[in-house]
Amino acid sequence: MNETVKYLGALILLSLLYFWGNAGLAVTAPVEVNYAQTAKEMLAAGDYLSPRIYGGYWYDKPIFFYWELIAAFSAFGVTDFAARFFPALFAVGGLALTYGFARRLYDERTAFWSALILGTGLLYAVLAKLILTDMSLFVFFGGTLAAFFIGYWEDRRAYFYIAYACAGLATLTKGPIGLLLPGLIILVFLAVRRDLGTLTRIRIPTGLLVYLAVCGPWYLYMYTVHGAAFVDTFLGIHNVLRATVPEHAQWNVWYFYLGIYFIGMFPWSFALPLALFRAWRVQPAIDIRAQFLLVWAIVVPLFFQCMATKYPTYSFPAFLPAAILTARLLARNPRVLRAAAAVGMGLYLALAVVVSNYSAWDGHFSGKEAAALISPQLRADDLIVCYGDYTATVPYYTGHMMYALATREEIAASAPKEMSWTGKNVMPFLPIDALPHDRTVYLVVERHRFDDFAENFDARMWDFLGETPAERTKLRVYRRAASP
Repeated sequence: MNETVKYLGALILLSLLYFWGNAGLAVTAPVEVNYAQTAKEMLAAGDYLSPRIYGGYWYDKPIFFYWELIAAFSAFGVTDFAARFFPALFAVGGLALTYGFARRLYDERTAFWSALILGTGLLYAVLAKLILTDMSLFVFFGGTLAAFFIGYWEDRRAYFYIAYACAGLATLTKGPIGLLLPGLIILVFLAVRRDLGTLTRIRIPTGLLVYLAVCGPWYLYMYTVHGAAFVDTFLGIHNVLRATVPEHAQWNVWYFYLGIYFIGMFPWSFALPLALFRAWRVQPAIDIRAQFLLVWAIVVPLFFQCMATKYPTYSFPAFLPAAILTARLLARNPRVLRAAAAVGMGLYLALAVVVSNYSAWDGHFSGKEAAALISPQLRADDLIVCYGDYTATVPYYTGHMMYALATREEIAASAPKEMSWTGKNVMPFLPIDALPHDRTVYLVVERHRFDDFAENFDARMWDFLGETPAERTKLRVYRRAASP
C-alpha cells in the first residue's frame, strides 16, 4: 500500500506540471490558433457541429477536439489556460492509461516506471502543453489497443466493445486512421501469432455498430448538411492528399520517424534499441505481452513512414508501448532508471519554467502582443490587414477579422484548388489596390516584409504603433486614420 501511495504521489506531482505555466503561454501560429479560433467562432455562433473559421466552414479535423476547446472556453472563458486545459488533462489521462495497462500486464512497479518514462519523455512533455489533437488521439488510440489486448489475453470479450468505442472516439478526433491503424496493428499481431481465426471472435459485426454509434452521427450530419464539400476537403485533401503528396518534401526521408523516436523519447530513447539489439543477439523467447507491445511500437511508425506527408507527432501513439517495454528492459537496472528519471524531470521543470516566461519571446510565434497594440483603440468598423505571413493569432486575440494583403496575382495563385495543398488556405484576402481610405486601417507587417513595406507603402500616411518585443522582432503594427 505504501508503494502504491508513493508511486501515485509522484505521478500526481508530474501531472500538475502539465498545467503549470499554461495561463502565461500564448496561443501560437500557425497551427494552434487554427483550433482555438475555430472553437471560438463555433462557440460565438452557437453551432457546435460544423467547424468554422474566419466566417466560413472548414473541414480540417473532426469535431471532438473542438468540443474539448468549446467546453474549456465555456468553463474558464476564452483564455490561454482554457485553450491548453484539455491537452494537459488528456496528458494526465495518458499517464493513467499507461499505468493501468502496464499494471494489468505486469506489476505495479512496471506500471509506475512505464508512466514515468512516458511522462518525462521530451515529446510527451511538449504535447501536454500544445493545442493539438495528438494527446486526445493518444488516449483513444491507446485505449482501443489496450482494451482489445485485455479482451484477447484474458478472454474477456466485453472489452472488445470498449475497444470499438475508443476507436469511434479516435475517429471523431483524427479521422478514419482512428479505426484503420489499430485494426492493422491487431491484424499484424494475430498474423504473427498465427491466430487469424480470432477475427471471428472479436465481435466485429456488433462491435462496428458500437463504433458507428459513437462516431457515425457526426459524420452523417456533416455529409447531410455540407455534402460534397465536406467529403472532398476532409477525405480528399486532409486524408488522401496527405498520404500521396508530401506537404513538406524535405521531411520525406526514410529515417524521419527514427529520428523522432530518439528525440521524442529522450532521455529514455537509448534503452529500447540497445535491448532489442541484445535480444536479437541472444534470441530469447518473447511472451505474448511483449509481442503485442512490439507490434504496436513498430507498425505505427512503419505505417506513417509509407505515407508521403510526415509530421513529428504522427508516430506518437507508438510511445505508449515503447514506454512499457523500456520499463521492463530497465527493471533490473534501478540506478539507470533513477538517473534517467532525474534527467527527465529536470528537463521538464526547465521546460515549464521556459514556457511560464514565454511572453518575453512570443513575438516569434504569436501575435498576442501585436493584438494588444491594436485592441485599446479598435472600433467595430475598423479594418485590420496583414502584410507577409498571416499571423492568425491577431484576429484571435482582437476578436476582429483580419485580411491578408496581396496582389491580385498572388491571391489567384493561392486560391484553393481541387486536391491541392492550396485547399488549406482559408484566410481572407484583400487586394492591396483595394485597401479602402474611408476606414481606419491597422496594418500588421510580418518581418519578412519589413523592407517591402518601406518600398510599397507611403510611410507618411501610417502611424507606427509599436513592434512585438521579441529579440528578433517579428511584427510591426501601423495605423492609418480614415480620410475625411
